[in-house]
Amino acid sequence: MSGPLVTVYLVNHNYGRFARQAVESVLAQTMQDFELLIIDDGSTDDSRDVLAEYSSLPNVVTIFQHNKGLNVTNNIALRSARGKYIMRLDADDWLDEHALQVLSGVLDREPEVGLVFPDYYTVDVEGRVLEMVRRHDFADVTLLDQPAHGACTMARRDLLREVGGYDESFRCQDGYDIWLKFIQKFDVKNVNLPLFFYRQHGSSLTRNENRILDTRARIIEKRISEKSVETSALAIVPVRGQVMDPRSQALRTLGGKPLIEWTIDAALSSEKVTDVLVTTPDERILDHVCKRYENRVILLKRDKDLAQVNSYLDKTLCDAADFYTKDHRAPDAIVALYVESPFRSGKYIDTAIDVQGLFETDCVVGVRPETDMFYRHDGHGLRSLRSGQVLRLEADELYREVGDLKVVSWNWLKSGGAIPGGQIGHVVLDQKASMSIMTEWDWEVSELLAQKALEATQTFRTEAATR
Repeated sequence: MSGPLVTVYLVNHNYGRFARQAVESVLAQTMQDFELLIIDDGSTDDSRDVLAEYSSLPNVVTIFQHNKGLNVTNNIALRSARGKYIMRLDADDWLDEHALQVLSGVLDREPEVGLVFPDYYTVDVEGRVLEMVRRHDFADVTLLDQPAHGACTMARRDLLREVGGYDESFRCQDGYDIWLKFIQKFDVKNVNLPLFFYRQHGSSLTRNENRILDTRARIIEKRISEKSVETSALAIVPVRGQVMDPRSQALRTLGGKPLIEWTIDAALSSEKVTDVLVTTPDERILDHVCKRYENRVILLKRDKDLAQVNSYLDKTLCDAADFYTKDHRAPDAIVALYVESPFRSGKYIDTAIDVQGLFETDCVVGVRPETDMFYRHDGHGLRSLRSGQVLRLEADELYREVGDLKVVSWNWLKSGGAIPGGQIGHVVLDQKASMSIMTEWDWEVSELLAQKALEATQTFRTEAATR
């Protein structure tokens, strides 16, 4: 017998208070050619009692398992699914009644599309709508670096198996990994209709930012390695120094070492950076770096005309790149690092380089998404830069450049393109890595962060020595 058109699998872990609404939203679909796999992943609340109520329905299969984690559960569902199309629903969310009909209809009509996803509503714990999230018009999208939501995205089951299913080495960000796999081989599409309700509450995975960013970095690293392309990068650290700018704090001590060393150490710890070059007109800085790092850092005494306060970064990078390529092979990418962001780690440098290579952009910048309301004064008063509290358009999202981190492709740099310019990708930095020292208050906060980092390092070394 042929299988159903769609397999929906509901994943639950201790969401007994929400699960009934999620299940009922599937059963109430206008398109009824589906099977529902209910997978309880080791819940310790009353979930089992709630979900067992549906086990006798003819198109429902219930699976109770020990806690295996999201991606293992995703693969269990993929192996069990009989539907032509497959979609995950998390037990704390629920579907619009037309979701399956609309999404499967796209895949039916457009065989070149391998994955389709809708807009959605965010709701609070009680289910009250907070806002409607609208994605870009995918008929006009050329840079696919903003993935679909992990849940409530429908894919062709055979294509999901073809890309290898879900990578069980990652504990979260399953949607991001599948997205990267799909866009390499198949078309993807958005439906500009809100077709599911995404509940936001204290235990939501998306609130664990550091875990998410770390996992995304590892996913990107793994996917770029599959392209079998070795990327070489030159890190350039431009410093004006007090010779050109009396405000320069490059040699001021932070957490027991000069500020400039935080950036140089991060660049040297990067696995993607081939060489580190410091360019400055300041003899004191050149002398310090030479004594501290000997032959591990390349030094360039920059012409003062290129170090004026109003000079452009692209000229400085071109000058340093020309100097470097007299004795070295041209790198694939240039990484520009200012010293005012001491907590931007080698991990983020590597991720930015990987993003540039994976999406083949001209530039990549470090950013933070801005979730606050922003206003512009139009002469009559303040006007919001966003469409409103209830509607959030992806086109209205704002990102703030942080971390003094830019990656530029060599071809873009040598073509004379603006920096940043061309097609610009992004890498999201955590709050600590985003810290930039501009004021004395920034110094005080950074000293506390540096001391905390030093204590953590000493604790780690002590524990390692006693093992």
